[in-house]
Amino acid sequence: MKKMIVALSAVTALSTSSFAATISQEDMMKQIEALKAQISALENKLGATESTSKANKESLEKMMQSDVAISDARFKKLEKKVNIIGNTARKAKIQSGGDNLKWDVDFRTQVDHIQYKKASGAKAKNSNLMTNRLLLGMAYQPDDNTLFRGTLAYNKAFGDTANHSQSNTNPGYADFDWVTNENALDNEIKVKEAYWLYKDKTLLGANVPWTVSVGRRPSTDGLGINMRANQPRKSPLSHTVNVEFDGASAKFELDKITGVEGMWFKFCAGRGLTNAKQRFSMDGLDYAEDENLNENVDMFGFIFVPWDNGQYSVHTNYAHAWNLIGYTNAQLGAYQVAMAGAGTPSAMMNAQSLLQFNDVGDMDLATIMFKADGIGDGISDYLDDTKFFASYAMSKTNPTALGMLGSTESNTGSSFWIGLNAPCPISPDTARIGIEWNKGSKYWRSMTYGEDTYAGSKIAARGSAWEVYRNQKITDSLEFGLSYVRIDYDYTGSNSFFGAEGAPMTMAQARLMGSDPVESAQDVKAYVRYRF
Repeated sequence: MKKMIVALSAVTALSTSSFAATISQEDMMKQIEALKAQISALENKLGATESTSKANKESLEKMMQSDVAISDARFKKLEKKVNIIGNTARKAKIQSGGDNLKWDVDFRTQVDHIQYKKASGAKAKNSNLMTNRLLLGMAYQPDDNTLFRGTLAYNKAFGDTANHSQSNTNPGYADFDWVTNENALDNEIKVKEAYWLYKDKTLLGANVPWTVSVGRRPSTDGLGINMRANQPRKSPLSHTVNVEFDGASAKFELDKITGVEGMWFKFCAGRGLTNAKQRFSMDGLDYAEDENLNENVDMFGFIFVPWDNGQYSVHTNYAHAWNLIGYTNAQLGAYQVAMAGAGTPSAMMNAQSLLQFNDVGDMDLATIMFKADGIGDGISDYLDDTKFFASYAMSKTNPTALGMLGSTESNTGSSFWIGLNAPCPISPDTARIGIEWNKGSKYWRSMTYGEDTYAGSKIAARGSAWEVYRNQKITDSLEFGLSYVRIDYDYTGSNSFFGAEGAPMTMAQARLMGSDPVESAQDVKAYVRYRF
């Protein structure tokens, strides 16, 4: 290539020279010498260029080799970090039994305006009861067959103390809410749910998916209440059972062997109260049965869904509870006399000590509910997204000689409950509205002490109760809600235990007996709820 460039340069030089016949030999020699000098200079320049190109090439190769070395070093460093993280994760998995505990949060801040009207016409209220409720849910599933679930709960009124001793009336006690986390008070975060569950796809070779579970079961916010709470249902039907308890359950899916769509059956059993002695008993019989206490309060029952096609379904629930607690007529009479003459706090405490729980008898509870997830088939988008339920429940007492609900005879009570939940016409994509009504008879008695209300369980009402509500989704995690509840009592004892204090009397009868019961209650509430 070098020779070609030199030749071309020579030709170019010659083409610019004059070869006229008149040119002299001396001039020719001068031009040749000049041409040689140009060729020599050109050769030197080309040589320098080649040297530079070679040097550049070698430099580039060195740089590439250096970059490769740097990249390789960085890769090895990154690989080392990944290995460290992987080993840490493996150790964490080993420590957690092969999986990680998953958490979810349900935090609600609520304001309630509560009003009561008594049979005498007297009124009481709280215009701004403010509360915070925190539910910390946890789940852990190390394999396809086993599962653990739990919920830690915190529910407290603004400015209240953990032991509810009303610090504002007892200034000498160092239990103000101002130093809640600096004082050695009781356990404020409590276990609401904690249970393990085992599941399998077949039972003894039959095509029957089944589960069994033991622990503190999810027994509040069941079917019915879950609609206004805007959350998935939990275990029992809430018309008769809405109370926390420890126990066990076993569920069997029957649709595949019966051919009936959505059929399933669940056994449930639990203990609500134990008669075991306390730790460090004076007689040394720690946790032995205490003959001076009532028998264990136990419950057994089942939930049976005979049909569920995804839109329409029927749900039934039966339960039997043993050794329920309450007061006798004699105890209530002695208490009322003592309270009438009590002029000091110590006298009031002495009067309170006259009330001791007794085993007053057993009770049967039953529910049947029809539910619709969508009304009709394609009538309108609005009806397709509307939910409806209608429920009938009954209770039947089986008293001891001490009597239940003020009577030694067996009495049957009943309750009707209907509800509608639909998209809000103003903002159907983000909000839902609902209306519910229930009515209980004279001897109606539910196990709904865990109902999430502050003016008393509306489902337990021996009378009529209305509720209207609206839930608005603000973001994927944030929700705003409004609710109005009104309860009109026809008989006393709706929120009592099961003894003479639960005797149903009309408002007029109660006034003649010297008491002044609540005749009606209202609760207007607004809340903001955060869930993820």
